[in-house]
Amino acid sequence: MHHISDEMVERAADARQAQDVVEEAFRAFGRGQAAMQQRERIEAEGVKLSTLGAVVPHLGIAGAKVYTTIAGRFSFVILLFSCLDGRPLATMDAAALTRRRTAASSVLMARRMARPDAGRLGVFGLGAQGGEHVRQFAGAYLLRSVLVSDPGVPDAVLDGLSKEVGLPVERADADAIVRSSDIVVTASRSAAALFRGADVAPGTFIAAVGSSLPHTRELDDATLARAEVIAVEWRRQSLEEAGDLRLADPTLDLAARTREFAEVLAEPGSLRGGAPRGLFIYKAVGVGLQDIALAGHVYRQVAQGQGWDLP
Repeated sequence: MHHISDEMVERAADARQAQDVVEEAFRAFGRGQAAMQQRERIEAEGVKLSTLGAVVPHLGIAGAKVYTTIAGRFSFVILLFSCLDGRPLATMDAAALTRRRTAASSVLMARRMARPDAGRLGVFGLGAQGGEHVRQFAGAYLLRSVLVSDPGVPDAVLDGLSKEVGLPVERADADAIVRSSDIVVTASRSAAALFRGADVAPGTFIAAVGSSLPHTRELDDATLARAEVIAVEWRRQSLEEAGDLRLADPTLDLAARTREFAEVLAEPGSLRGGAPRGLFIYKAVGVGLQDIALAGHVYRQVAQGQGWDLP
């Protein structure tokens, strides 16, 4: 059995490849040709262990992602099996993969729900996820600038990211970000709403990716009340884990506006219609299908280069 490092993952799957792999995996899931299991979490003495997985036959892969959370820090690994004969194929570091598939999924939903001419990106939280979102959205849209709300990030990080993507990456307060951005990404560890929904510019696309816990939220009720569409990866898991949805006022009737990822992809073209005044939200918690599909792609790429057995 082989091991694939984060560095190998980065080389084997660029942003566009990750987007294509995730899209095809959700399309297969929508056709009943892939399966996934919900996340399971256990905890003792401050140590959390989480598992989630999927079977992705078109890639010849089944697998599970396992990770620990200790003092707020995550350590990820993926175990892959062959769909042909069930043998274990590889273990894989999954920090780089998690960053890449999360941002790839946000870009996929933006293509269905954001303005096609989006020019300004606003980001709350410029950690690993926030930075990857800037990179992938800068590659997917003709952005003019990026506004960031993250008091803990050093100026050198903003300057470095600006040079990397070839765009101004500047600090701004929450009000300025949501009033002027076409796309907003929330990638924070916040337990409470990051901005006032009443302040968000009409027609904004929001990718809320920072929380998968039922007791935390990044979006307030005013934001959810203005949503034309709320996309989630998988209702079964999302409605249990997403505090943004679970903590919302029940009178908002979010279910009527909630669509699964596969349902959104199955729609021909954009969900925006005319000139919408409402908001378009993608609430992500992270599901095993994303991880195992991208891991399967990475394994196949690496295996071909190394002469390993294919699944």
